[in-house]
Amino acid sequence: MENRNNSKSERISPARLKLSPSTNEYQGTDIRSIQKSFINHLEYSLAKDEYSATKRDFFKSLALTVRDRLIEKWITTQQTYYRKGAKRIYYLSMEFLMGRLLGDALINLGLYDTAQQAMNELGYDLEALASMESDAALGNGGLGRLAACFLDSMATLELPAYGYGIRYEYGIFYQKIVDGNQIESPDHWLRYGNPWEIERPEYIYPVKFYGQVHQYHDERGTLRFNWQNTENVIAMAYDTPIPGYGNNTVNNLRLWSAKSSREFNLEYFNFGNYGKAVEEKIISENISKVLYPRDDFYAGRELRLKQEYFLVSATLQDIIRRYKKTHSEGFQLFPNKVAVQLNDTHPALCIPELLRLLVDEEGLGWDEAWDISCRTFGYTNHTVMPEALEKWRIKLLEYILPRHLQIIYEINYRWMEKVNKIYPGDLDRLRELSIIEESDEKKVRMAHLAIVGTHSVNGVAALHTEILKNSVFKEFNKITPEKFNNKTNGITQRRWLKLGNPALAKLISHKIGDGWITDLYQLKKLEQWADEKKFQREWELVKLENKKRLAYCIKKTLDIDINVHSIFDVQVKRIHEYKRQLLNIFHVITLYNRLKKGIPKNFIPRTFIFGGKAAPAYSMAKHIIKLINSVAEVINSDPDIGEKMKVVFIPNYSVSSAQIIIPAADLSQQISTAGMEASGTGNMKFALNGALTIGTLDGANIEILQEVGKENIFIFGFTAEQVQGYRQDGYDPINFYDQNSELRQTIDMIKNGYFSPENSELFHPIIDSLLNRGDYYMVMADFAAYLECHEKVAKIYQDKNRWIKMSILNVANMGKFSSDRKIKEYANEIWRVKPIPINIDRKQ
Repeated sequence: MENRNNSKSERISPARLKLSPSTNEYQGTDIRSIQKSFINHLEYSLAKDEYSATKRDFFKSLALTVRDRLIEKWITTQQTYYRKGAKRIYYLSMEFLMGRLLGDALINLGLYDTAQQAMNELGYDLEALASMESDAALGNGGLGRLAACFLDSMATLELPAYGYGIRYEYGIFYQKIVDGNQIESPDHWLRYGNPWEIERPEYIYPVKFYGQVHQYHDERGTLRFNWQNTENVIAMAYDTPIPGYGNNTVNNLRLWSAKSSREFNLEYFNFGNYGKAVEEKIISENISKVLYPRDDFYAGRELRLKQEYFLVSATLQDIIRRYKKTHSEGFQLFPNKVAVQLNDTHPALCIPELLRLLVDEEGLGWDEAWDISCRTFGYTNHTVMPEALEKWRIKLLEYILPRHLQIIYEINYRWMEKVNKIYPGDLDRLRELSIIEESDEKKVRMAHLAIVGTHSVNGVAALHTEILKNSVFKEFNKITPEKFNNKTNGITQRRWLKLGNPALAKLISHKIGDGWITDLYQLKKLEQWADEKKFQREWELVKLENKKRLAYCIKKTLDIDINVHSIFDVQVKRIHEYKRQLLNIFHVITLYNRLKKGIPKNFIPRTFIFGGKAAPAYSMAKHIIKLINSVAEVINSDPDIGEKMKVVFIPNYSVSSAQIIIPAADLSQQISTAGMEASGTGNMKFALNGALTIGTLDGANIEILQEVGKENIFIFGFTAEQVQGYRQDGYDPINFYDQNSELRQTIDMIKNGYFSPENSELFHPIIDSLLNRGDYYMVMADFAAYLECHEKVAKIYQDKNRWIKMSILNVANMGKFSSDRKIKEYANEIWRVKPIPINIDRKQ
């Protein structure tokens, strides 16, 4: 989704800018220096002039200009960390949902307004140039966006930190909606290159797979293990600078790309077997092609496991190389200099891999290596859903990573000995606490491995952490309660308010100053202005302009006209049954039925906006997308409805589209089944931009309620305890179907093909999951309360002053939900890392 502001001022010819050498050519932050760099890059980096250059060339030239102003800080940052012997943070994540980086870099460098003016004088619009940047396809949802927020906060807080991930060539997929269905296609985000990254061919590491383990005794009689006859893939580093806001810190995001250890087999080629000549290269490099390959078949599971180990192995080799540069005496100080945070269970193979490196490669004894490993790693859990806790089949691990399976067995053996001493002969507890799941097909429970092999296990919201401690990992918490702690999620206000909603950011700064950019608690000062009518009108105008911008994008993308004076009711997030997009669309259908009956007379117009991707193998989520689009087609084309109601599904939801959608939202849908959303961060982004939340008592919604007050949020539905009680007592969704006529009408319309006349059975899998398979996510049970809550929303929305005041108070009380706060808690309580200010000494 792009902005409409593509206006150009009178263009200044490059010839009018004297390109004389400057001692400050790469660091200059004034308008003329930026213009000179921009034109230099256009000519000397891209070999273009103003006549042959495309819009993408202009973007690249500007990106390189901005990157120049990061390089000196980037190098100095790394040198300072070495010079001061810093303990470093390594954040491992399978996802980093970075979004576009140009605006982010300009904001953090304090150059946004300068660059905007510089481009205007040259005849280019900064926003239009920024829109030419592809979103980096390095993530899918909240996990990856959280990781990106953390990188920003760590740099802003001047913490010595590194992000490590995989440089996916095609991301997860590019979502198209064709006839209402999700169609996946490759996301060619690297097609035109990435001006931010720097290739590091000097940092390459072999990553081993398959092979056999040879046991032998060394000259001291110690049993040793040699992993041999392996197939090797080369991991090559690509680095991206991560600037902090208003300081000199530029940290590093290092992404690994898979390269074949044997690029080309000339012998096969010479005998005409051209496919075989490059076959090994293609197979090897598949590892970094796509995020989360489908795992509903063997080859997909094998590739996903290889991806996880590829990230882990290359990263730990790199960490050890860096450690050894200044600590050649041994590994005793390793946990004092290295803190590794595992973002969910995907990098849990770090634990056996570090043990392998320390024991097999470095010659340490098991006990010493285990102590070092446990003190190095922290683990963040992101799910309470047992089916989402990662497990790997023993046979697959034995085939791909035979040495690691041996190490996991050893870890489990020692852990089981410890448990047995605490609970002698208690086989049920041993079975529950074992890293190995003794089912029909044995599996390794990666969450159990992560708990046993780390010194800290944190949840990401207060409710989530309590569920971990008292339910999901209850027995682990009894044995090691000191490990478990809560770190409620947060978001970076630099991107999600200052960059994403500049008009609101400017209004806020005008009233209370700009201290909130690095201390979000300062937004509390807005409370004193919440009742002032002039400020309310200014606030309302900002929201209206943001709604107009979104309406323009929807018209341009989908050719749908929407009423900017309607309630923008938004649910954009990954499509999943527990997030309950179904509950939302059931409400939409119910309102449609009421309107067709002529009630209510004073209906408040609504625009329902959906967006999000379904996992390629998740058929139910794809059915939900199809249902939303089918309902939209009926409602949007019904002349009886007109501007009263529209339904929109925005395809290929991304960070960049979120920055247009979120500032325009009036109502934020956070309606997951209570007890199933670990935290959520979308709820925070919407509230920070002045949207009011309608939600359940789930995840961070509870803490938002505590911060903003119950009078400024719309809460409905069962609690997590009530959901659990209903399930245990025998929940029967048919009772709700029988007792609620509007719910029954909605379900019958879907079941009988009202929204799919070409195939009346199209949505039967959805109906079957509700009526015949238990409605696990409690859509039916929460339906009536959800409708009643929406009626309260409509009533309050009619009182403009009250609604705007609630909006202001939501923003004013978002201080807790900055990722800066969370990173400070990590640094002080888990990583034990101190800030290191970076000083730039420019000697003329």
